[in-house]
Amino acid sequence: MFDSKMFDSNSSPDPDLLKNLLQPLLEDFQYWFNRSRNLLESETIEFLTPEEQADLLARVLEAQQEVSTAQTLMNLTDGQVGLDTAVLMPWHQLVTECWQVGMRYRTQKADLR
Repeated sequence: MFDSKMFDSNSSPDPDLLKNLLQPLLEDFQYWFNRSRNLLESETIEFLTPEEQADLLARVLEAQQEVSTAQTLMNLTDGQVGLDTAVLMPWHQLVTECWQVGMRYRTQKADLR
């Protein structure tokens, strides 16, 4: 799940800067992953195969776990560690994929009304 690049205390900026930037970002990831999880668990997404929907849900669940771990470690260290951008980018890409699925789902649902 995590590699040695996840936390890089040697090059971290000011802990207050990390707290002010990273904590809200992690909260945003949790918010969007939670919304996506709710959609994927409660609805049949017609334009995804069942396997694609299950795969997306599994990736969201894994990302939620990773973000939770990062939040816990940040809290335990009082913001003394940061996250490598190589860790953040896949989460960002997954959120973007989930947004696209959600927008398409809502558009198609609205068209059926």
